[in-house]
Amino acid sequence: MTLAIVLADPAAGLTTNAGERLADRLAGQWRRAGADDVRVAADLTELAALLAGATGPVLVSGADLVAHTAVLRQLATSPVGPTVALVLTDPPASGQVTVREERGQVVAVGDPEGATGVFGGALRVGRADLPALAAACAAAGSAGGPAVDRLLAELAACGPQIFAHRVRLLVARRVGTPAELAAADAAVGAVDEDKAELRLSVKERDDFFTTFFVSTWSPYVTKAAARLGLSPTGVTMISVAFAVAAAVLFGVGGRPALVAGGVLLYLGFVLDCVDGQLARYTRNFSAWGGWLDTMADRAKEYLVYAGLGYGATHAGVRYGWALAIAAMTLQTVRHMTDAWYGVLHDEAARRPRPAAGEAGGIGGKLNAASTKVQADTGSVSYWLKRTVVFPIGERWALIAVAAALFGPLVALCAVLIWGTLAFGYTGALRTLRARWMRVPVMTTVDAGLHRDDGRLARTLPVARDPLALAMIGAFGAAALLILALRVVQGGGELRGWVVPAGLLVLLGGALGSRATHAGPLDWLVPAVLRAGEYLFAIAVGVAGHAPAWLIFGYVFVLTLHHYDLTARLEKRQPAPPLHRATLGWEGRSLLLGIAAITGIVNIALATLGTYLLVVFVASVVLAWVLLPARARRTPVPVGGGDRSPG
Repeated sequence: MTLAIVLADPAAGLTTNAGERLADRLAGQWRRAGADDVRVAADLTELAALLAGATGPVLVSGADLVAHTAVLRQLATSPVGPTVALVLTDPPASGQVTVREERGQVVAVGDPEGATGVFGGALRVGRADLPALAAACAAAGSAGGPAVDRLLAELAACGPQIFAHRVRLLVARRVGTPAELAAADAAVGAVDEDKAELRLSVKERDDFFTTFFVSTWSPYVTKAAARLGLSPTGVTMISVAFAVAAAVLFGVGGRPALVAGGVLLYLGFVLDCVDGQLARYTRNFSAWGGWLDTMADRAKEYLVYAGLGYGATHAGVRYGWALAIAAMTLQTVRHMTDAWYGVLHDEAARRPRPAAGEAGGIGGKLNAASTKVQADTGSVSYWLKRTVVFPIGERWALIAVAAALFGPLVALCAVLIWGTLAFGYTGALRTLRARWMRVPVMTTVDAGLHRDDGRLARTLPVARDPLALAMIGAFGAAALLILALRVVQGGGELRGWVVPAGLLVLLGGALGSRATHAGPLDWLVPAVLRAGEYLFAIAVGVAGHAPAWLIFGYVFVLTLHHYDLTARLEKRQPAPPLHRATLGWEGRSLLLGIAAITGIVNIALATLGTYLLVVFVASVVLAWVLLPARARRTPVPVGGGDRSPG
């Protein structure tokens, strides 16, 4: 149950033109915004007493806030995190509390230096952070400005992670006089709330292709989907169907089929944008929907690669499937580095900024340059920076156009070339910036889980430098793959000791499992381990003369498992229920190595791939259907952990 509390001071005496107290009007808005229970508290002592009976998220606002109801609803349903503060972009005025945010997190309150906005007088506190809110009530005192401002400052000092919710297109203002109240009411009345919400469903900052070739008309599709009663999940499923149809047409080949496949791929991407826009427009968020959207995006893209690989092969290209496997492997490793670099930035944002004398060096200069370019929205340098990294919109556009005009071979080669260049560019810059930030991120999580270690890795002796060990293993797998390709192309067979030697080098990366991942570049460890496992599996398949489509299928199942882990990281979800049954990267590699030695590679790839797929599906059903149903039937005691997805 969601509780909303309006703190009556300092504007308790203000009344609207209709004679209604501003605090009472705000309480009514909170009810319309979705709060189950709304109370008006005279001070922080009364607020603390109300918190004692809270069993869900708590919404707190001062009585001096004038805003569209949509602003309050957006704050109450914000998916960015459990605890969120309303942040206004108004220039700081006398008495207003400033905030500084980085990557959507409030990292400083009340410090004018580097301020990016002012506190809007409202916040949502997740159930897990309610003890911190109660402590903030006790510490805030009774003097020193509006109670809600003191409350935010003390809450930030207590340590919870606070995210920022900014107001765009709609109106939110804090008032202190009848004249300010009248002006704010006039500003609210001048905005069409529904039209603004529809425009807000489009991401504020997106990539070039999405911004100019999708978002210019996708809101009309979003509006139609809302009127038809479609859910975001339903739109996601339609998008998957379009992508699968495009993959089939790419596999069929022939100019009409390739052109039709390109059109369907574009429309599928439009729907891929619409599902998120529909979720924001209808405020229909869920952890399941976010997870499904992430997983569907990757599955769609890789099925398209499969269609292109099949089509190229049947058009006479010898290495069609090999190109598809390479594209999938490259893109997955890229995404793993993207995810953990994002965690690096989030962790860095919570730490004190470097002193002026420490901000030099090439890493500091790159960080300053990147921040400057990102702030210069709409400039040529801004769009170049967003395009060169080869985001999903640009990838799908390139595939659609290249496949329609030139065929599957050109499409796959174009994806590989641009993807490799983007990987090199982002990898180099991120490495330099990470060395400058020197933030250990793998020490804040279960490193073994995100490394995807199995029982063997977790029991090996501790060794230093997990990144170096993982890189040696990945390079060993790459060398094994190159050797296998050369020998098999020449019509020969690998010597019996080669695969075991490659396996031993790869498994050396497991020695770093229990080491402290505190190095400035240790955020790369999960991606390097993914690269090593994929390359070794491909090498075993090549050495065992497995069909290319079977190798693709096995690596595809591995990517589903690893994207599940990454999506749970991004959505702040626990580990998959059956994670232990996936054997770990070293356990799977060991089984494939034994299969290569005994000459049953085809059987091993098919059996192990099928087993992992069954475990993945069973884990999904458990995590999103059976366990939540059981939790709903089990009463949760007051003060228990927060099960809500935020």
